[in-house]
Amino acid sequence: MNNVYKGMVNNAQGRLFEERIIAACEYYRIRKKAVIHKTPEPFLCLKKSNTTKTFTGRFTAKAQPDFCGTLFGGKSIVFECKYTTADRIRKTVLTPTQMEVLRQSEDIGAQAYVCFGIQDKTFFMPFKIWDNMEKIFGYKYLMPSWIKEYEVRQDLNCTLFLDKKI
Repeated sequence: MNNVYKGMVNNAQGRLFEERIIAACEYYRIRKKAVIHKTPEPFLCLKKSNTTKTFTGRFTAKAQPDFCGTLFGGKSIVFECKYTTADRIRKTVLTPTQMEVLRQSEDIGAQAYVCFGIQDKTFFMPFKIWDNMEKIFGYKYLMPSWIKEYEVRQDLNCTLFLDKKI
């Protein structure tokens, strides 16, 4: 039962984390600093019930990075968001597909990042650093104390992930 509860808490915290990023995207759009959208999940509804308000579905493709858009001045941006209640975040939380899309985007000139939360702290790290974390930090995981320069400010109900960039 403890693992079930832990999973429910992690899922709820992950959703809250993503909602704070979506709120920040709106904040930046209103201020004409960026237009960034959440990438829809590739999902197909197979069956729904109007009486119970539930549905059955399945994913139709491998997940892409969570957000993409354009920064003021025309530069493309793409990033994946992850959250953990643990004391560290592992490199393997990104799928091979997400890693490849971020690499390809960076290779053609987009700014690629990983936005992640570790407990009550949020970080916005260039993908190149994330991709090479074992060379840079010596491990395939990150501890908050190692990456303070990538920590971003949270204001009211949003995470101001771009404030260090613009």
